[in-house]
Amino acid sequence: MKKSLLFVFSVLMAAMLLITACAPAATPTAAPEAKPIRVAVVMPSATTDMAFSQSMYSALLAVQKEMGGETAMEIKYSENMFKVPDAAAAIRDYASQGFDIVIAHGSQYGTSVEEIAKDFPKTTFAWGTDVNTFGQPNIYAYTAAAQEGGYVNGVLAAMLTTSKQIGVTGPVEVGDAKTYIDGFVQGVASVNPEIKVNKTWTGSFSDVALMTEAAKTHIASGADILTGSSQSVVGSIGAAKENGKVLWFGTQSEQTSLAPSLVVASQVYDWTAMLKEIIASRTAGTLGGKTYILQLKNDGLKIAYNPGYSLPADVKAAGDKAIEDIKSGAITVEP
Repeated sequence: MKKSLLFVFSVLMAAMLLITACAPAATPTAAPEAKPIRVAVVMPSATTDMAFSQSMYSALLAVQKEMGGETAMEIKYSENMFKVPDAAAAIRDYASQGFDIVIAHGSQYGTSVEEIAKDFPKTTFAWGTDVNTFGQPNIYAYTAAAQEGGYVNGVLAAMLTTSKQIGVTGPVEVGDAKTYIDGFVQGVASVNPEIKVNKTWTGSFSDVALMTEAAKTHIASGADILTGSSQSVVGSIGAAKENGKVLWFGTQSEQTSLAPSLVVASQVYDWTAMLKEIIASRTAGTLGGKTYILQLKNDGLKIAYNPGYSLPADVKAAGDKAIEDIKSGAITVEP
């Protein structure tokens, strides 16, 4: 009996070993592929405007590259959205498509963001330039302390002008256009309060022809230096280039390439650190509720000197000192 049981047991063990040997090897379970974060941006002008819109688009591309390319971060954009109703439709459309972050890059888009964000509580919205999140947990606001770089440019301009007349061409007296010019005027006055800074507001962010005529009027009145803000300053820079002797100070983006021998320096908006923080915060579960301000001290603002322009050493030293004094708080520039 014992031998029979032992025989049966041996047969069963052999069968089990045979089944195990013939069974296919287990396939390792593949980890789910990480989905790219999807970011959409709506802009009032072109991605190549050498000003406000390009500053944001360039920052998005830089962050995308740092994260590993398109497989890590998808970017879609709508440009030349000067008309608010068109921009609002684009913002809503991107949210409907399931984009993780929708950026409304224009202070005129605030009301639209406030309304649309309520309908998409799982979407992160960011808009600027402004500081208002409307008390909503899925809205980030951002702005630039443009008066800081404006002050530095004003110091440089005051030391370079020989006619003691400077022309300013602005779009509308609001937002970072106004704060930049206010800072510029303060910078000029800190060097020589007797220098005349004549300002023209065209009433339009997009009318290049109006900006061109405003710049030509300043030049005809004796201005040997020009500055200004908005997407339409290409008109002002064109007028300076046509004259051939009038210097230019830029803001929002590096503008040297538009007039390599006449652009002295540009205040550059760098949104990359802000974008990376917003992406990281969303990944961690925080969808909004914070305001970001670009400043010289947090490297959100940078002064880009034109290496092709021979800036006198004492003028550059004064500009550098203004930068350091603003960073340290020794100089406070009123917006």
